[in-house]
Amino acid sequence: MLDLARELLPLVRAGAPVAAVTVTQVARSAPRGAGAAMAVTSDASVIGSISGGCVESDAVALALAALADGRARAARFGFSDADAHAAGLACGGEVDVIAHVVDPTDPVTLEALTDAVADRPAAIALVASGPHSGRVIAVEVLRDVLQPSARTLLDDALAVRDTRMLKSAYDGEDVLVLTHAARAQLIILGAGEHAAALCRVAAASGFAVTVCDPWETLVTSARFPDADRLIVAEPAGFLSSLAADELDARTAVCVLTHDERLDVPAIRQALSMPVGFVGAMGARRTVERRAALLRQAGVSDVDLARLHSPLGLDLAGSSPDEAALSVLAEIVASRHGGSGLPLRETTGRLHRGDTTVDGAGDGAEAPACTVAERTRP
Repeated sequence: MLDLARELLPLVRAGAPVAAVTVTQVARSAPRGAGAAMAVTSDASVIGSISGGCVESDAVALALAALADGRARAARFGFSDADAHAAGLACGGEVDVIAHVVDPTDPVTLEALTDAVADRPAAIALVASGPHSGRVIAVEVLRDVLQPSARTLLDDALAVRDTRMLKSAYDGEDVLVLTHAARAQLIILGAGEHAAALCRVAAASGFAVTVCDPWETLVTSARFPDADRLIVAEPAGFLSSLAADELDARTAVCVLTHDERLDVPAIRQALSMPVGFVGAMGARRTVERRAALLRQAGVSDVDLARLHSPLGLDLAGSSPDEAALSVLAEIVASRHGGSGLPLRETTGRLHRGDTTVDGAGDGAEAPACTVAERTRP
C-alpha cells in the first residue's frame, strides 16, 4: 500500500471510498511478492497492480465487495501447473491477498502515506488473519505485544526496509509488516554527457540523484532536469561535507570527472565513507595510473579493491546512454549480489527475498515469474 502513496494519499485525504488489496504470501511462482498492492475506488478505478494482469479482475471484485460492506476479505488466487501449461505458460503458483477499506480518519495510515510521499522511511503493520483482519496498526504498538524473538525479527525488517509476515504475532493473528524506504542515493561527480545520461537513467529507476561539479556552466537544471540536487563545488570537498547519517549502504558514488586532479581526491574521500558502491569511469590505462596515484595518496589495497573501475558491466555499448545502462546495471548487481550474467546462464530462483517469518524465525523465500490461469479456492 505504501508504494501507492503518491496516488492514494490525495484520495484518502479527500475521503473518497477506496480499498487496498495487498499480497500477503506467495507460494511457488508469482509476478510480484508479498507487500505488492493495488487500490480500487468505488467506481472501480484501479491504481497499481498485484500480478501484472493475471488476477487483477478477481482482486477488483474482492475490493469492491469490501467497499460494499466495510468488511475485510482474504482470498487465495491459485495457478496450477496444468492450467499454466495449457495456457502456454511455464509456471504456476498461488498468492494470498487481503482486501480492506482504507480508513481516511486513521492517523497511522495517514502518517505512513504522508511519509512515503515525502520520501521518508515509513512502516505499518497490517493484520492479515482472524477477527482483526484488515486492521492497520502502528509498528510501535505491534512491537509492544511481540515476544522477544519476534520483536527482533520486526526490528531487523525495519532496519533493512523489508516486507515481512510475522505469524501469530498479534493476539494469535498473522501480521504483514509493510515498509517504505527512502530512495537510494546516487552521487554523480562530474557533469559531462555521460553524467547527464546516468542521471536520466538513474532517476527513472528510482534513485535520488545528486550531481556535483566545480564548473557552474555545466551544473544546470537544463542539463540535469531529473536531478534532486545540483552542487557547484570541488567533488572531494562536497563529499567531505556530508554527514554520516546522510549516507548508507545503498548510496552509490560515481566519479565521472575525467580529471585526475579532481577524481583522485574524490575517490580517496569516497572510499573512506560509509557508502555501498564507489565507481570511477576511465580507460584501462587511466585506471592503472589512477590506482598508482591513489596508493601514493595513502589508499590501501583493501580499499582499492572496493573501487569499481573501469565502471560498468560489459554491454559493448558506446553511447552515453548505453554506458549509463551499464553503470546502473553494475550498481544494482553489486547491491543485491547479482552475478551480472544473463538469466539463461543461471539456475535457481529468479528473484530473491525473505518475506514470511514466524515467531521462531523460520523464513520462506518467494520467487516471481509469469503466471496464468486463475482459480478460486
